[in-house]
Amino acid sequence: MDLRKELMVSPGEKVDLGRIDPAGTFGFGKDDEILKETAGNSAELAKLQFDLYAEGKRSLLVVLQGMDAAGKDGVINHVLAPLNPQGCRVQSFKTPSALELAHDFLWRVHMVAPKKGEIVIFNRSHYEDVLIQRVHKMVPEEVWRERYEFINDFEKLLVKSGTVIVKFYLHISPEEQLKRFKDRLDDPSRQWKISSADYAERKLWPEYRKAFEEALERCSTAQAPWYVIPADRKYFRNYAVSRILADTLKEMRLELPPVSVDIAAVREEYANAKQLEKEGLGPDGTPAKSAK
Repeated sequence: MDLRKELMVSPGEKVDLGRIDPAGTFGFGKDDEILKETAGNSAELAKLQFDLYAEGKRSLLVVLQGMDAAGKDGVINHVLAPLNPQGCRVQSFKTPSALELAHDFLWRVHMVAPKKGEIVIFNRSHYEDVLIQRVHKMVPEEVWRERYEFINDFEKLLVKSGTVIVKFYLHISPEEQLKRFKDRLDDPSRQWKISSADYAERKLWPEYRKAFEEALERCSTAQAPWYVIPADRKYFRNYAVSRILADTLKEMRLELPPVSVDIAAVREEYANAKQLEKEGLGPDGTPAKSAK
């Protein structure tokens, strides 16, 4: 099964999140096999990340959005943890600073977009400017309505510059969110994640759903697609995201750069160094001092 086809929002498609089961798993049960496949996908991502970094010509931007407790941190921890931090970065977006507010809404986003060879994960993103700002009426409707077009143009610029963009909406139910809120209350090691705004935001669920639906409809494009990931079942959420990312990177057909040295000459250097070692000599050809 090609999960990209199953879960992608096609450009121009009408989105009704109420018709998408947040507990759906497409027949995948939670067993050792799917957990093994998810781990295999993550290992494959680590290998492909190495190739992306070595090629140094393109980059990958992963956008994670969803309601509170949808599993954004969980995806990062369970799917993307094996990636090498030298070529991977998680970028979160908090309340804009005074400096950021003095610029256009995409200014702070462009500054942290991935450089060539890098994978960047946006934990929330520029879409907050058509989500929370819309729901809380922080800007007039005519302002946030224009932003869909600005976002599409911005993402098109990134794509033209060599960045592949994959966007995930982690789709959970209100019932599952409340269960996860309870889990946080009962686990002292996770209570720091509790926010005073959690239940106030929860009351705005219908408004957020409408805002997400329009963002998915207006901003899922051929070059920067949105995927709606049923996220009530964590094992399926992790499997789906890991599989889609691995397939996306494989489709990039990454190429290692050409060798820049004379391999035969380097082999000879190695053979000479190995011979010195066998003779009990140090790298400079003098008798090696034994370790004490």
